[in-house]
Amino acid sequence: MRRVISLIVFSLVVGNSAFSSGMAQAQSGFISGWEARVRKTISQQPGWAVPVVTPYSGIVQLVRTDVLRQYTSTRTLTMNYGNGKGLNLIPFYKTELDIDLPPYVQHNTPKSLDGAGDFSALLKYRLFAGNELHGNYALSVQLLATGATGSYKNGTASTTFTPTMVGGKGFKRLDFQSSVGGTMPTHSIHSIGRTISWNNVVQYRVKKVFWPELETNSTFYILGPHDGKSQVFLTPGLMIHKIKLRAEETNRLALSVGGGMQIATSSYHAYNHALVFTARVGF
Repeated sequence: MRRVISLIVFSLVVGNSAFSSGMAQAQSGFISGWEARVRKTISQQPGWAVPVVTPYSGIVQLVRTDVLRQYTSTRTLTMNYGNGKGLNLIPFYKTELDIDLPPYVQHNTPKSLDGAGDFSALLKYRLFAGNELHGNYALSVQLLATGATGSYKNGTASTTFTPTMVGGKGFKRLDFQSSVGGTMPTHSIHSIGRTISWNNVVQYRVKKVFWPELETNSTFYILGPHDGKSQVFLTPGLMIHKIKLRAEETNRLALSVGGGMQIATSSYHAYNHALVFTARVGF
């Protein structure tokens, strides 16, 4: 009987040890496979800084948060904490998945209630790319889905989908990126309207980490309460990209910070002189 019990205990110990070893190997294989995929994807595109406002034409893996400080046309200060940014992942080769957390909107006026904005998610696929030694360009398509989850009218009144194309071309230290996309609500189209967004940015790398930039951020309204109107901002900014957080050359952990000011150049604008601050940690 003692032998039987000893054999059972031995089997359990050995079995648990083998199971734990197998789980550790599987976990290690998953992480190393993910790391290799991210490294391969990023190495095949330019190493430009992600712009302050304009969508990035390549694929990134990082954690991002923004803070917006806006003055409306009635001189009311609105703060937006998060700006609908969050976690960007590379789950597949040349593919990016963004999980964007709802921002918190503070109006600083008794007429509007503070609260959370909408939850959104983005799927991006890079069609073509070449790093600085192989053409220095990138072209991607993406689809943003935004749910009407905001509280107290701090979000959209309808679920929306926004397909966008983003492209860029570099010339040594200089690069130009552009994006065009349209936001389409799933219902209440005539009361909400559609929008077309067109963003452009020119960046120039100074030394290793400084990326001064100049953006134009344009929105064109179709149907809805602002039908036929357009809103255009000129946005000078600066990105500091990348500050390595570990000394190892192969380690991608790095900090990027920056900001800009959106200056309205169109007669119609919902706000003006908006300050945008952004921080990202790539991994």
